[in-house]
Amino acid sequence: MTSAHKLLDPKNDVAFKRIFGTEKNKDILIHFLNDMLVFKGNHPIEDVTFLKPILDPEIFAKKTSIVDVLCKDTGGNAYIVEMQVAKTRGFEKRAQFYASKAYTSQANVGDEYQNLKEVVFLAIADYVMFPDKKALKSDHVILDRDTFEHDLTDFSFTFLELGKFKKAKEDIDALASITEKWCYFFKYAEAVTAEELAMLIGADKVIEKAYKELDRFYWTEGELLGYEAATKKERDYKASMDQKFDEGEAKGKAEGLAEGELKGLAVGELKGLAEGELKGLAVGKREVALEMLNDNEPDAKILKYAKLTPEELAALKQTILDYNKRGSA
Repeated sequence: MTSAHKLLDPKNDVAFKRIFGTEKNKDILIHFLNDMLVFKGNHPIEDVTFLKPILDPEIFAKKTSIVDVLCKDTGGNAYIVEMQVAKTRGFEKRAQFYASKAYTSQANVGDEYQNLKEVVFLAIADYVMFPDKKALKSDHVILDRDTFEHDLTDFSFTFLELGKFKKAKEDIDALASITEKWCYFFKYAEAVTAEELAMLIGADKVIEKAYKELDRFYWTEGELLGYEAATKKERDYKASMDQKFDEGEAKGKAEGLAEGELKGLAVGELKGLAEGELKGLAVGKREVALEMLNDNEPDAKILKYAKLTPEELAALKQTILDYNKRGSA
C-alpha cells in the first residue's frame, strides 16, 4: 500500500459491510468481536457463519429489521454488529428490538426454549451515547436488581462510543489499548499516511487487512459508486434531521409554548414569564425540555435531546420552581 492510495471511510455503510460482513474478511470480524466482547470462561470466537441480515417479521404488518452484520459462532450464539453514524433518537431501544428479533427467530415449531442461544448486540456509535459514562466502551447485561447476580444470560449489549475518543491523529504512540486502536481506525483511517499505517499495524496482520480493504485502489468502479451513494444518503439524512430541528424551533417561536401541565404549571403560562427569567432560552428548546421534564426523563437525556446547556436546564427548573411558589403563596 502506498501513500498515494487514498483510504476510504470505514464508517460508510458499504465500506463497513465490506470489511466486517463478507466471507473473505470474516477473520477481521472475528478479530474485532474478540477484541470488543467479554466471553464466559474467556473462550474467544473461533469461527462465524454469516446469516441473512434481514430479520423478517412474523406477520406482514410487523416491522422488518435490517442490520449491518448478523452472524453466529460455532456454538450457535448470534452476534449483531451495527455502525451508527447519525445520532438517532431511540437507538438504545432499536438495539433491544434487533436483539429480541434475532432471539425469537431461532425458535421453530416444536423447539424447546432451553435450546435458545445467546444474542450479543455490538454497536459502534460515531457520537456520545451515554454522557455520564467516561469509558469508550460499555457492556450491558441483565442483572438482579438487589444482588446483581447475572441469572438472565442470553442478552448482552456493547457500545463503542467514538465521540469519546479524544486523541488526535498524531497520537499513534499514545494508543493504550486495542479498543483505542479500533477507535483510531474508525475515526482516522481516511487520513493516515503509509508511515503512520506501519506504526499502527505492527505485527497485526488482521488489522493490516482491515486497512487494506479501505484502499480505493482495490475497489471496482461499481463498488466506488455504491460507496459514494451511501455517503450521499448519510449526508442527506443528516441535513434532513438538521432541517427538521430548525423548523421545529421556528414553529415554536411562532406559535409559543404548547399547552400542557408540568407539576401544576400550565406550559402555556410560561409565555407570560419574563424572558429574563428564562435567560433567553429559545422557545423550541423549552417545548422539548418541558415535555421531557413532564415525563420525568433524566437530566442527561434532556440535555442531549433538547440541546440545552446544564446552565439553561437549571435556569428552566428554577423558573418553574419560582412560579409554583408564587402560585401557592
